[in-house]
Amino acid sequence: MRHLPPIHSRPIRRRILGALVTALLCAGGLAAPAAADSAPDTVTPKADNGLALTPPMGFNNWNSTHCRADFNEAMVEGIADIFVDKGLKAAGYQYVNLDDCWALPQRNADGKLVPDPVRFPNGIKAVADYVHAKGLKLGIYTSAGTRTCDTTGLPGALGHEVSDARQFADWGVDYLKYDNCNNQGVDAVQRYTAMRDALAATGRPIVYSICEWGSNKPWEWAGDIGNLWRTTGDISDNWSSMLSIIKQNLPLAAAAGPGHWNDPDMLEVGNGGMTATEYRTHFSMWSVMAAPLLIGTDLRKASDETYGIVTNKEVIAVDQDPLGKQGTVLSSDGGRWVVAKEMRDGSRAVALFNESDSPQRISTTAAAAGLPKAAAYTERDLWQHRTYSTAGTLSATVPAHGTVLLRVASDREWAKYPPAVDTGISGPLLAEAGKVIGVTTTVTDLGSLPALRVSASLTGPAGWTVKAVSGASAPAVPAGESLRTSWQLTAPPGTPAGAYGLELTSAYHSPGGEHVSSGQSVPVHVVVAPPPGSPYLSDLPAVSSANGWGPVEKDTSNGEQQPGDGKPITIGGTVYAKGLGVHAPSAVEYYTGGACSRVSAQVGVDDEKGAEGTVTFEIWADGRKAASTGVLTNAMPAQPLSADVSGARTVRLVVTDGGDGNDSDHADWAGARLSC
Repeated sequence: MRHLPPIHSRPIRRRILGALVTALLCAGGLAAPAAADSAPDTVTPKADNGLALTPPMGFNNWNSTHCRADFNEAMVEGIADIFVDKGLKAAGYQYVNLDDCWALPQRNADGKLVPDPVRFPNGIKAVADYVHAKGLKLGIYTSAGTRTCDTTGLPGALGHEVSDARQFADWGVDYLKYDNCNNQGVDAVQRYTAMRDALAATGRPIVYSICEWGSNKPWEWAGDIGNLWRTTGDISDNWSSMLSIIKQNLPLAAAAGPGHWNDPDMLEVGNGGMTATEYRTHFSMWSVMAAPLLIGTDLRKASDETYGIVTNKEVIAVDQDPLGKQGTVLSSDGGRWVVAKEMRDGSRAVALFNESDSPQRISTTAAAAGLPKAAAYTERDLWQHRTYSTAGTLSATVPAHGTVLLRVASDREWAKYPPAVDTGISGPLLAEAGKVIGVTTTVTDLGSLPALRVSASLTGPAGWTVKAVSGASAPAVPAGESLRTSWQLTAPPGTPAGAYGLELTSAYHSPGGEHVSSGQSVPVHVVVAPPPGSPYLSDLPAVSSANGWGPVEKDTSNGEQQPGDGKPITIGGTVYAKGLGVHAPSAVEYYTGGACSRVSAQVGVDDEKGAEGTVTFEIWADGRKAASTGVLTNAMPAQPLSADVSGARTVRLVVTDGGDGNDSDHADWAGARLSC
């Protein structure tokens, strides 16, 4: 994230401050947003401008280029070419959006914005003409402040709304992203309303994207002003950031609908910081949340896998459904999320989303998703592109950080499809080299008809021993029943600690003779028992780690995005030689193997962000919260935190934001150690 200054919502003081700043702006010769440079009195402000009746789809350069020199006219026009050549236009993408750094730092003598002549030698109108000739639309960026967010300090639109909107319209701009930097404390509603009215006055249809980071709860007021509004701070290309944004955006479903959408920020798909499984979750959850789909990767370098994700037309159809409903949460126990979205044709899109670090069986029913009672239903797996029948149970064993996205309908012709089958694995997927562990696989018939000639297989990496110790096949599995197989597996002695893959496959035939098989990779971790005594956690290998900004750092603060860029861990002026530097939201898991009794640390917000940052710390043992702090701020000294973890196989150190977003939430587990 860009670590932007937080804006706090204090309605009475905000109105007073807005009036004072307006007076100061006028006194300094800078027009107040609602007065000078104002829209004609004949314009009737309208939230319903007839635009964005489905969530906007397109591209924004920020996540891939930021303000680097390769953000220029040739790059933007090349993206338009790629939209056509790579099938993105055919899939529904239409907006090619410029972010910050397209303008010179100073306006001209007439107060007009000036495109950077090095980046855009032919001007913005020429780029718009090129994009329009491809049957696409052009978007542009500015801020509802005196300057934009880039440190160069490019001109913002505060006090220049009508003039800037007129320029955008004259250039042929179709979409405006309006940021929140350098806003001088002027009331958010006032600032964003001023630009709404200025855009309306141009007479040109321009989609209006409000980017105020969710600071003033725009979902409560922006539906009367813009077509979409950011609900959170900036996304980062990592699992923790994406997960945090999902959790913030999901509760806001009631605010979304045709022409007015919750915007959880651009897509990171393809930028390299997450796995393919996590990127499919990213795209699935944005679609079930009816979010704008703005590609943020460099399409000039994108892989076939990335294109395969962002052009999945069945998933896009969920996002673009004209009914315009955002999915709602049916359950989320233990990080096993079920989110259902009503579709115009009466079907339901159902996301089975696993936030945990191990495979989980996630289940719901067609009735819980809102479908009427029926003899059976069809379910379409939107990533497998295959249709099954189900008696009403919607269930899948979902890989760690994965999402199964189904489209479920009441269908009288359900019997012509094979029964849905859930293939899963349970047991401790943590193995010490040379020691046997036991796991169980299940193949469960979810349909109304039996699955025939059912089999399961499990294989491990080269050199591993994998042995079935009970039956791995059956002539038939009746509806609602399972084939259960027990397995023993052993990693060879000397296998290095780390993550490895097991391959789990099931196969069966439908009563009509159709052969169905599916496979999945199941992660198993080779772990090392901690040494006796009081080892520091920073000296031990983590089973898994997730961090809200950059990597988890050992024996330094979190720093920024690059590995090893932290500073000495410092809380309240006290420096600590050992510990973990993290950024909320964060989770770091360690294997303890039942041999340790306690985790202890001094915890707090690191001094490297000055007075900013609010976090909470938690210690979990085998999925049970064992200890936690309240909200800690940078003004507080380090706090002692310890927990009894006797008998636990794993411990997890968790940091969450303090309830106000995770900007600048640099947190330290100073001196974190085990007692074993």
